[in-house]
Amino acid sequence: MSATATLADKPSGGHVKAFLKLVAIEHSVFALPFAYLSALVAMDRVLGRVDWITLLLITVAMVGARTFAMAANRIIDRHIDARNPRTAQRELVTGAVSVRTAWLGAIAALVVFMGAALALNPLCALLAPLAVVPLVLYPYGKRFTNWPHAILALAQAVGPIGAWLAVTGTFAGSGPAWLLGLAVGLWIGGFDLIYACQDAEIDRQIGVRSVPARYGVANALRISTAVHVVTFVLFVLFGVWVGLGWPWWIGLALTAGAFAYQHVIVTPTDLSKVNRAFFTANGFVGIALFAFALLALVIS
Repeated sequence: MSATATLADKPSGGHVKAFLKLVAIEHSVFALPFAYLSALVAMDRVLGRVDWITLLLITVAMVGARTFAMAANRIIDRHIDARNPRTAQRELVTGAVSVRTAWLGAIAALVVFMGAALALNPLCALLAPLAVVPLVLYPYGKRFTNWPHAILALAQAVGPIGAWLAVTGTFAGSGPAWLLGLAVGLWIGGFDLIYACQDAEIDRQIGVRSVPARYGVANALRISTAVHVVTFVLFVLFGVWVGLGWPWWIGLALTAGAFAYQHVIVTPTDLSKVNRAFFTANGFVGIALFAFALLALVIS
């Protein structure tokens, strides 16, 4: 690739803007609201007040961990991305971001995450390295298992659990966080199944492993539907366990509609609306559930 082409591909604003585009920083909206929800419920139960410093540190830790995960994913997968027409314009493939810049950004994000965990409490500091393991393992998963989506689910389940531990500093009484973490992990793993459907054919050709590539798009969509039904049940159980009031149930009703919408618009014969299901519907789920849960906590 010529220097002219590389410069043309680089977003205005330089390396920082290009790196933020590489890691899709705006997609933090998916998991961050559930970390806040877990933390606020723990504060309500244990502290009886909002600890703003802890919330800030949780935000820093979550964004740092997610940024590291995305950067590592893009670095590890850059050769696969180059062979897939859908991903061939990603920044590490075109040269808009150099591998060196991506590594520097990933390391900086990891340091931020570890520093935030250390500032929270000793338990978070001790567990932080373990939380990094599935973040690194996920991009490698598609090389050795047909179920890399399960590794992503595990990585995402850590958020609500870690947020609860950040508030309490102990595993005692953390059951609701584990339930919420399982729900969030299944939710994100379920829509990763949908997202992977658009690459099923090319994945078979280049040897990338996934549920759609191995078992077909139709079966992957059926599994995703089943996973999201279980997710919804877990959200219901979480609301009952922690005693969230009527706003939570309004949020759940809207969530049911969003789940149904994304599974109706994506079919085995029409994957053109995958991005609408992935970004719009799932972004709405995170924001809506958090907003109505927050209202329930305020009222109570």
